[in-house]
Amino acid sequence: MSDPTLITVSNWRDELPVLSARTVTLREPASSDLGPLVDLLSLGDATRFGLDEPVSEVAVQQLIERAARDRAAGRAFSYVITLTATRTVIGLMQVRQLDPGFEAAEWECTIAPSARGSGVFVEAARLVGSFAFGSVGAHRLEARVPVRDGRANGALRKLGAVQEGILRRSMRLGGEYLDQVLWSMLKEDWGEHWISIGPRVH
Repeated sequence: MSDPTLITVSNWRDELPVLSARTVTLREPASSDLGPLVDLLSLGDATRFGLDEPVSEVAVQQLIERAARDRAAGRAFSYVITLTATRTVIGLMQVRQLDPGFEAAEWECTIAPSARGSGVFVEAARLVGSFAFGSVGAHRLEARVPVRDGRANGALRKLGAVQEGILRRSMRLGGEYLDQVLWSMLKEDWGEHWISIGPRVH
């Protein structure tokens, strides 16, 4: 277990640090990710990440540009999840503030079907959670997941998240309103998930 005091506080608003673990490497989305992100976000069960319009190259390019603006403003940060060995894009994760001080935040994630069930979500979540709690200063991370998404709910339970309740008909997917599970993680509960984030900024 890494000591949380080893987490390096970075000026993440200026440049988001690259986060690496055994299987995955996380970096800020770039224009070169456009094709893979269009494919990823076109999945029927993909998280919307604030996209109101249908997924297109234009919409995803705007998402990439908005991620950089939100990071510079201190409102949110986004990471493309890649396989360390091949640099293949397999996911996208975003953490967005819920209060002006970024003490409470919501995180969202989409993983490509080919990588689901492989443990990459937990590894990526440990990196992002350690960065959010240790460097950004968050105290609480929330996640909202459709009740029927058993794999995602199971992954959050494995991470140690606490189910706080059911949000009734709180998400619209197509023409259907879905119930969501509200999950939370607190900094003091992060425990064995701490990963030391080195001062690697590229």
